[in-house]
Amino acid sequence: MMSCPTYAYLRLLPILALAMALVTAAAQEAAPAAGQVEPRPYWSDRWRGWHFYEDPPLEEPAPPRAQAVPARPTKPADPPRPPELVEFERLQKSLEDLRNIAIMRPTESNVRRYMELEMQVVNRASYFADVAQRVAWATPELDPTLQGRPVNAQALEVFERQQRTDRSASVATLGRDHVLIFFYRSDCPYCHTFAPTLQAFEARHGIQVVAVSVDGGAMPGFPRSRPDNGIATALQVTQVPAVFLAQPATGKITPIGSGVLSESQLLERIAIVSSPTGEAMLPSATQHMALP
Repeated sequence: MMSCPTYAYLRLLPILALAMALVTAAAQEAAPAAGQVEPRPYWSDRWRGWHFYEDPPLEEPAPPRAQAVPARPTKPADPPRPPELVEFERLQKSLEDLRNIAIMRPTESNVRRYMELEMQVVNRASYFADVAQRVAWATPELDPTLQGRPVNAQALEVFERQQRTDRSASVATLGRDHVLIFFYRSDCPYCHTFAPTLQAFEARHGIQVVAVSVDGGAMPGFPRSRPDNGIATALQVTQVPAVFLAQPATGKITPIGSGVLSESQLLERIAIVSSPTGEAMLPSATQHMALP
């Protein structure tokens, strides 16, 4: 008969085997799958206690994303140069080189070579001038003799007559609300010479001439001349005779010129300064002031 301790141990063997089996099964269930890292349970590091705080693990910065570099636009290829330009530059360079050689070493052969090439260039230019002239004859809008002032004497006479007629009509239209201010001095011989021209101009073209005496003296032909009231100083009149185109209603005054002028010069200048294009050419010349 077994002793009591031995008997008690044998009776506990089945219970111990069952406990070992349960522990093994629990350990297998709790074991992480291959390649996986499971977080440790809180009771495995109970030595920390319940009151602790840990910073979260730092996240590794993501690698910088490579920026796409914009493709540079390809420069278009230059178009091929016309062979005429290449030949012209070659001829020009050759002529310049031969001239420089002839200047630095004026031997007969060097000067001859330069003159021969220069003659070729002159012949080419002469032929070009002949062709350009024929083109102008066949194309009126490209003919310089038909643009502006004619060069033929008979055509020039017709041109000037027509121009005088047009300008006279323009001045007559201006005469409705414009006057010519004539600054003079009674002891000025040029003023006395110019006065009859202004009288005839007033009668022929219908624009009033207002005579203003700088020194207060009289002027034959202008019995109603006015003494200067400071307007000559305001307009900076430093030389007489002087003529200004004025519009009393607006106070706009524009200089026409100084010295003795002919009738054709008066017509031309008045027509130019009164046109919009003429005013735009020199806007600083026009002044505004109250006129009596």
